[in-house]
Amino acid sequence: MTNAKAKVIVITGASGGIGEALACEMAGPATYFALIARDKDRLAPVLKKIRARGADGECAGIDIRDRDTLHAYLGDLDGRLPVDMVIANAGVTAGLGPERSRERDADSDRQIDVNYRGAVNTVTGLVSGMQARGSGQIVLVSSLAGMRALPDMPTYSATKAALIAYGHSLRGWLKPSGVSVTILCPGFVTSPMSARHQGPKPLEMPAGKAARLMANAIARRKAFYAFPFLLATGILLQNLLPPKISDLFMGGFKADIDSDPRY
Repeated sequence: MTNAKAKVIVITGASGGIGEALACEMAGPATYFALIARDKDRLAPVLKKIRARGADGECAGIDIRDRDTLHAYLGDLDGRLPVDMVIANAGVTAGLGPERSRERDADSDRQIDVNYRGAVNTVTGLVSGMQARGSGQIVLVSSLAGMRALPDMPTYSATKAALIAYGHSLRGWLKPSGVSVTILCPGFVTSPMSARHQGPKPLEMPAGKAARLMANAIARRKAFYAFPFLLATGILLQNLLPPKISDLFMGGFKADIDSDPRY
């Protein structure tokens, strides 16, 4: 890295979708990215894009479910280049089984392990260094589904709700040490993950637009940011209704989730 004062940012799930879009949106001459994903080869084009925007960085092919390997890498990185921000973005999705049968055990386990445990592994690999320095920002990418569970995506919704609770807890714990926490709850964002969602996707937006909104919330160190506004507001109001009435609205979100070809 040529600029010793560059802001060092870790992004998981950086090989596509929101992760790639965020890296490109936040890239600039004074930024250095550690891009993490399972498939290191898919990170190379992303690194090329951020370098074209004046940033620099490195790629790490790591499965965030592998805590020991992830912690070893993050510890080494933080020793070489103290990390200013970590964006726990990696996530997977799945739905119900055939004819609305229960979720497959493997699908449920994978979502818990990647969406929640993987995010925890990412945070715990860096939080002690941030505390010691008295600075840093932790960003957790949750979902509107964490604010109001989707009937056809039980485990996905639960893991995203867990991230919200985890983030609120982290914020209270870390505030005295100067480390801030931002929880992001996007709605439907155009991506390979969204393409597998066969059902209504109200107010879906391109990944680039979502990244701009998220980067702005991150820069402002917002504690919690949910979007798009109309959908997020509708969810907040809906949650005030009695469950029997609120559940009626969720019928309009019925969906089938195609199998993830990566697994």
